[in-house]
Amino acid sequence: MLAMRVALMMLLALMMLKDHQANSAVPAHTQKLIHEANSNGSYLGLVIPNLFEMNPLLQHPNYTSSNFTIDFAGRRFRFGTIAEKRVILVMTGLSMINAGITTQLLLALFNIEGVVHYGIAGNANPSLNIGDVTIPQYWAHTALWNWQRHGDGPEDELALESDGDYTRDIGYLRFANYTVNKTVRKSSDNLLNNVWYQPEEVFPVYGTPENREHAFWVPVNSSYFNISKSLEGLKLEGCVNATTCLSETPKVVTVYRGTSGGIYLDNAAYRSFLYGQFNVSPVDMESASVALICLQQNIPFIAIRALSDLAGGGSAESNEASTFTSLAADNSVTVVIAFIQQLSTK
Repeated sequence: MLAMRVALMMLLALMMLKDHQANSAVPAHTQKLIHEANSNGSYLGLVIPNLFEMNPLLQHPNYTSSNFTIDFAGRRFRFGTIAEKRVILVMTGLSMINAGITTQLLLALFNIEGVVHYGIAGNANPSLNIGDVTIPQYWAHTALWNWQRHGDGPEDELALESDGDYTRDIGYLRFANYTVNKTVRKSSDNLLNNVWYQPEEVFPVYGTPENREHAFWVPVNSSYFNISKSLEGLKLEGCVNATTCLSETPKVVTVYRGTSGGIYLDNAAYRSFLYGQFNVSPVDMESASVALICLQQNIPFIAIRALSDLAGGGSAESNEASTFTSLAADNSVTVVIAFIQQLSTK
């Protein structure tokens, strides 16, 4: 399978090189660089949301840059090695669309054997602490909703539900449950009514084009997840500087679920709802997008997220995300390096 994929990538690159027209979708010089990169074999793709999360890896002694980059479509693909494994680093930018576009570009242009996504995240799990590094087994996009009209309830069919476009199987958020300063009544109402969580439409490469499937919980690669379990005793940093330290020593934890959405979550009520409804730990803005692209392209994937804050506040620590962002970013890189070292020995 891998040999066939390499051959197809080489054939595609050769076909692209034949077209040197100025209006080519991929400039001839860039095509040549892509061909050169793919002729070296396969890579592990490292997909990273922001520069403050990428820079600790670029500066890490276990990362060796090959001093080779390819700039295309507003993205910079950086080439190097970690533990003798060839890697490509690429920054996505904030949120779901940027993460999806960048991941699709990475997989379309290069011979990628697997994807590791890492960064910082908010925390929804009250048993975890700032600085902990979480590795979920499943990811979901929890910001795709069917917003139910006022007056309808859980027993009422959603718009377009009968056509198979929407479902009530996953669960819903009732806004009236979060009304404050209510008068003394048996029940309350809210014009915002209910939002129902929906799965994504996916079109896997191994399926029939234009024949949709649905996915809500996307599993990470099982082999990658098993490797990550061996990292749970890894030593992590607990201090930002000599005077700012965490009260609990950070740890690596494999967890059940994580969630993403195009929302910066700093609301305790919604954090608690997500944890109670879906049993999630990290909450971020990119991981589920990367997971969904890798699912559709049939590429092994895992996400590693370090907790920088308790979403919405309420912990004993200072809860300003900026206080522990650098510590969380450094800890995520520590775990990524260790993961790739373990992966290289398998």
